Amino acid sequence: MESHEKEVKAGPVRDTMTLTLETKAGNGENGVHAGKPQIKDLDDLLPYVGGFGWYQRLLFLMMIPYSFFFAFVYFAQIFMTVVPSEHWCYVEELNNLTVEDRRHLSIPLTDTYERCLVYDVNWKNILEQGISSPNVTWPVKKCDKWEFNFTDIPFETIATQLGWVCDRDNYPATAQSVFFAGAIVGGFIFGWTADKYGRIPALLGTNMIGFTAGVGTAFTNSFWSFCLCRFLVGIAYDNCFIIMYIIVVEYVGPKWRTFVANMSIAVYFTFAACLLPWIALGVADWKIYTLITSVPLGLSILTPWVVPESARWLISQNRIEEAIKIMKRVERINKKKIPDAVINEFRETAAEIARTEQEIKNYTVADLLKTPRLRFHSILLVLIWMSIAMVFDGHVRNVGSLGLDMFVTFTVATATEFPADVLLILTLDMIGRRWMSFSSMAISGIFSILATTVPIGIPSASLAIVGRFAVNISFNIGMQYAAELLPTVVRAQGLALIHIMGYVATISVPYIVYLSTINTMIPLLILGALGIFGGCLCLFLPESTGKDMPQTIQDGEAYGKDQRFWNTPCIQKKKEIAA
Repeated sequence: MESHEKEVKAGPVRDTMTLTLETKAGNGENGVHAGKPQIKDLDDLLPYVGGFGWYQRLLFLMMIPYSFFFAFVYFAQIFMTVVPSEHWCYVEELNNLTVEDRRHLSIPLTDTYERCLVYDVNWKNILEQGISSPNVTWPVKKCDKWEFNFTDIPFETIATQLGWVCDRDNYPATAQSVFFAGAIVGGFIFGWTADKYGRIPALLGTNMIGFTAGVGTAFTNSFWSFCLCRFLVGIAYDNCFIIMYIIVVEYVGPKWRTFVANMSIAVYFTFAACLLPWIALGVADWKIYTLITSVPLGLSILTPWVVPESARWLISQNRIEEAIKIMKRVERINKKKIPDAVINEFRETAAEIARTEQEIKNYTVADLLKTPRLRFHSILLVLIWMSIAMVFDGHVRNVGSLGLDMFVTFTVATATEFPADVLLILTLDMIGRRWMSFSSMAISGIFSILATTVPIGIPSASLAIVGRFAVNISFNIGMQYAAELLPTVVRAQGLALIHIMGYVATISVPYIVYLSTINTMIPLLILGALGIFGGCLCLFLPESTGKDMPQTIQDGEAYGKDQRFWNTPCIQKKKEIAA
């Protein structure tokens, strides 16, 4: 995650393009040319109110609850539906025997005890005859009820409560796919809401839906009622944080955007996600756990009183005086002063921006497909993001198949987000988007495949975690790279399409992870192949580091024509210095 043109993990909000602003040539931290101030957009007003004063610091801290909401919405379902590795049929007539004795007597044994079959005999007669060992010639039948060994998962989940095993062991995967189907619907609904009614109504609405449906999940008692609630929670996914992320980043000066955008994910989101398995273990009750991870979203009811509306959105709606009022509040809290001449010039600039916004509405995402190079780049960006989303989510959900304690493994794997973000900040501008995207995806794929060549346990989990670390980097580059390649006139719509196609692809991920029930190596092999495939596609894109972003369709068509395959920003910079 990086740079002045920050646009990582942006949701399908129509004018996401407003964050991807070129750094103005000649503008330093003070943002003013010698002589008359030149106010071209909101960024040029920020130096007068402070790029990262107390107002922005408070906004940065306000991202904490929304980061927690995001992590809880995304990851919580994993620990609601997890199933212990050992289960077998429950025979009520043998309830007076010890667990070991009744399993020995009633469950067919091959290499291990059968999970889904039980001997079909008259147990009352068997007990009366004093038989304590099974006869392998006894007929068998499928289970009606199950017992679970809660050693590895030491609490009951909805999956164990309702028996989502054997013929129904695909139910958790289906419920997770339903969640992502909700995310697609939410992308459209709240993208439209944010554009039509503003960022604050959209942010409030998405979190309140997550709150209501999350609480409702705790009271479900069937597969279909659970799926309905998870679909509604899915509607809240992503936008419950991303809209707040966009608002905060646009009020921060370009110099500080790298810090704010990265640290909100690396620290807040990562910490919240790492807490989840320990909350689940601590309460040891899936219903209480569900309430603990859902009720906090209700705090979003305070959003209109604590979070400012997007000044850029207000300007796009020609509500310029409201935007100026917010900037005056920033000025007051930061103890700064905007000269009257600057305010007057900003009014004129804002009016022009509002007119430009109306012109942009004449373009549609179909314009991305009208010229050959831009069409090729757009299709690549969609495929790359789908690959990234699938590999990232696959590694998140596959932790239970790595042969170690699921809760520790999930925590360690999730914690890799922090060093991945730090490494990205330090290297992205030097290596460039193209080669960084390729190498991180390829490394993720290679290590995922290597994890299938070593014994299950620490060796396999260690290699898989490296794969997760690498795909974290790819995930954090993905949307930013797309924002820098798409023309301004269709950037927001293009990003929305790419993002939603990522949701579509992710619907299949729970079923990829489900294949571990056949062989634990299959998911890692698929994730590895997807990583290498997506990484190789990145090599066909132009480099965008340090380049002006395309404004028109023609700019997008011509973008990168003069670039060579092996060029990287550091090599190019050395050539420019030598010249």
